[in-house]
Amino acid sequence: MFIEVREKGKSKKFYLIHSYREKGKSKRISRYLGSNISEKKLLELRKRAEQHLLEEITERSILEFELTKEEIEAFKRSEEDIEVKHLQTPDWKRFTEDFTYNTNAIEGSTVALSEVKDLLDKKEKPKNNDELETLNVAKAVEYVKTGREKISVAFFKRLHFICFEGTKTFAGKLRDVEVVIRDSQGNVMHQGAPYKDVEKLLKYLCAWYEKHNKKYPPLVLAAVMHNEFEKIHPFQDGNGRVGRLLLNYVLLQHKYPPLNIRLKDRIRYYKCLQLYDHKNDFKSTLKFLVSQYRRK
Repeated sequence: MFIEVREKGKSKKFYLIHSYREKGKSKRISRYLGSNISEKKLLELRKRAEQHLLEEITERSILEFELTKEEIEAFKRSEEDIEVKHLQTPDWKRFTEDFTYNTNAIEGSTVALSEVKDLLDKKEKPKNNDELETLNVAKAVEYVKTGREKISVAFFKRLHFICFEGTKTFAGKLRDVEVVIRDSQGNVMHQGAPYKDVEKLLKYLCAWYEKHNKKYPPLVLAAVMHNEFEKIHPFQDGNGRVGRLLLNYVLLQHKYPPLNIRLKDRIRYYKCLQLYDHKNDFKSTLKFLVSQYRRK
């Protein structure tokens, strides 16, 4: 954002400008700040206007997910091809083991599937943080399975706390630092939202969900909620695990069975997140989720 000065005679008018690109075209949003104002007053007005512009930019970003009736019907038809099988008690036990193993392994946990089963069966006690997080994530699965809580900032914090109680000092707390995700070569793969904007962005996401909860197909809701959560990256660490729990919470709230994103599918999964981050493409994620159901 920058200040633009427009002079006409002896008058100077000040505008706050935000430039961006949409579908290959340059666009801008402006806010009039005033004319012939002091530097101190200009700084004060700029701060206030930046806040309003941020709200408008965020709102526009989330509104990009507005779908036409034809698109909604097409997504519904793709979901009709899925054979939805609801989990019984033994299935839930197996799912919890598999999900806990895979979601932690995606983030670098070295706890093997057999060790996950032993820990959950209480045959072993946790000896390190990876093993304690195994138990914690399993608790979070149970919370997601039985929960009826409205999706909110408090809900996100609670999920994070359940997953990382006893292993991270910032469990359940939104980050107060900037975060950058790099690959093994040090290249920036993703930059989280500015930490000062995190809570506001999460509130917008929750409002978007409330607005479209009964309008869009469940897989569309799950894909957008998960991807936007990961894009915001609200926690210092642990966003992937909380995001995949959120994905399943949305599915379960709409009577869909949960999904287990496997370690072996990690590269394709990350590619979907990158397409969303760089191009706002959630349809790749949607296709990925459909393929995960079809392999069941």
